[in-house]
Amino acid sequence: MILHASCIAHRERGLLILGPSGAGKSTLALQMMALGAVLVADDRTVLRREGVRILADAPDSIRGRIEARGVGILHAWAHGPVEVALAVDLARPEPDRLPPDRRLDLMGRSVPLVLGAGRVHLASILLQYLVAGRADTDLHES
Repeated sequence: MILHASCIAHRERGLLILGPSGAGKSTLALQMMALGAVLVADDRTVLRREGVRILADAPDSIRGRIEARGVGILHAWAHGPVEVALAVDLARPEPDRLPPDRRLDLMGRSVPLVLGAGRVHLASILLQYLVAGRADTDLHES
């Protein structure tokens, strides 16, 4: 399956970045890369199921490339396939200050979901989520 999405890896955990064209998928990936994450895929992400895991990877034609709007296509060190541990949807704003444990059904698996439209400091928030999860849930159970 190929999704119109970007993906980064941090500490061997993948973040799937969802949203329509112009929502900021590449920009969020670049911000997270500046904080230590590694690019998996930009704009198109290949997903495959391997047992209970969902793995994300880049199509060969765009591996190691990321679009910087207004600058051009940049080279980036490319991480290989990574297990998707978390997803963020940049098309939907989060209405709750302390939201419920939202989930995304992805190829028959449930993945934690953050609604991120219009959020400031989202890159650092998502990196911390990847590292330690939410206090009221266990990120590693997904």
